[in-house]
Amino acid sequence: MRDMFRADQIDSNQRLFWVASIVIVTSLVGVALIKASSFLVIAILAAFVIAIFSFLAPEYSLYLLLISMLLSPEFSFSVLGGGAGLRGLTLRYEDLLLLIIGTAWFMKTAIRKELGLFLSTPLNKAIAVYLFVCLLSTMIGYQMGRVRGVTGFLFVFKYFEYIVIYFMAVNILKEKKQIERFLAVMLIVCFVTCVVGLIEVPAGGRVSTPFEGKEGEPNTLGGYLVLMISLTLGLLLSDNRPKQKPFLFVLLIVCLITLELTLSRGSWVALIPMLFTLIYFTKKRFAIIIPLVFAIAISPLLLPHSVKDRFYYTFAQPHDRGDVEIGSFRLDTSTSARVQSWKQVLTKDFARHPILGYGVTGYAFVDAQYPRVLVETGLLGLFFFVLLLGAIYRNALKAYQTTADPFFKGLIMGFLGGVVGLLFHAISANTFIIVRIMEPFWFLTAMVIMIPKIELLGSAAQINKVEK
Repeated sequence: MRDMFRADQIDSNQRLFWVASIVIVTSLVGVALIKASSFLVIAILAAFVIAIFSFLAPEYSLYLLLISMLLSPEFSFSVLGGGAGLRGLTLRYEDLLLLIIGTAWFMKTAIRKELGLFLSTPLNKAIAVYLFVCLLSTMIGYQMGRVRGVTGFLFVFKYFEYIVIYFMAVNILKEKKQIERFLAVMLIVCFVTCVVGLIEVPAGGRVSTPFEGKEGEPNTLGGYLVLMISLTLGLLLSDNRPKQKPFLFVLLIVCLITLELTLSRGSWVALIPMLFTLIYFTKKRFAIIIPLVFAIAISPLLLPHSVKDRFYYTFAQPHDRGDVEIGSFRLDTSTSARVQSWKQVLTKDFARHPILGYGVTGYAFVDAQYPRVLVETGLLGLFFFVLLLGAIYRNALKAYQTTADPFFKGLIMGFLGGVVGLLFHAISANTFIIVRIMEPFWFLTAMVIMIPKIELLGSAAQINKVEK
């Protein structure tokens, strides 16, 4: 009787949702038809269709989200910011898509309470505390006049977007086949991203992510590729399914060529600790070591002049008054600027607000993750940031040690290598707040975190099947 009542209540709530949705969309379309352009009408209808699709089939809406992570256009505008004056805020169509899908998901969990809004995972506390510190620091910075306008809160909201992706994924992931499908889409998107980037090589310049404006962000693509190369290598070294090997091998080659042509020195450096991490975990160490030694030996003969020039430019740029000198070496202007920003934060500005920092965007732009976290959110923010990253790595390592499934082992090993690579990439970039890196990263985090639970559910199902 109680179950019937609950079922009736769910049906009643669903009917109420559909009635309210029809009324809202009819009203919006009516207003748009009278006062707005045809483009706005189409946009509203498209948003409503996507929302309904996301409500009825949340798993398929995540496929759409995965495709848009790297392949959606972006648009930038300036808003009043913090210590840097005007801050540029970049939005993408994927942000709007995530907003629609996320809203539909929240509405579904509100109607069907048994789904749960935030599934309990080992990362929940670390995520909640770090986001709270970011928000608290930004609120204090706003009150004190260091964070001007709404920019800081919009940046914190973007951090929250990554967490929405994580919780949507962990709520939907229930079986191994889902992880296989999601991962296949991610790898295909990576391949398409690389191909689009390589097509633009004849036009000159550095390879960057697609649809990223005139200048682009090669370092962003480099960080993303470090993560995906590690993932591809992990699957090649551990997964025992021969049919997937040719695609993975081709993807690896294409990713390496694309990474090379980004001319991103920070990404090249991040590749080294990532490879050493995989060498440490895999039993097939020589499958990495021998090709790596061979590649280093022949690289002077095969590397394009642009890559060689980019490497030597680090130490051989024409003299500039602001360049940093280390012994007999003189760093180029870009690298010197990063070194000087580290020095400025650590030796001067950080001490003025050591506990909670200046607030997100309350300080001048810093193109390096760790000093930025320190100066914006203080020692408290840096502590919980490191705690969150440590929790991610620790739980991934635990899952790697407990699973015997070759596919899961390859996925987790690739993820662990990717995490280490991104930690080094973050020395010269704001890696852990860059959208095109963090969205795939948090989706992969959800996969890895759910592997022990999926295996447990699979074992229980097998036991029940045997008993029957």
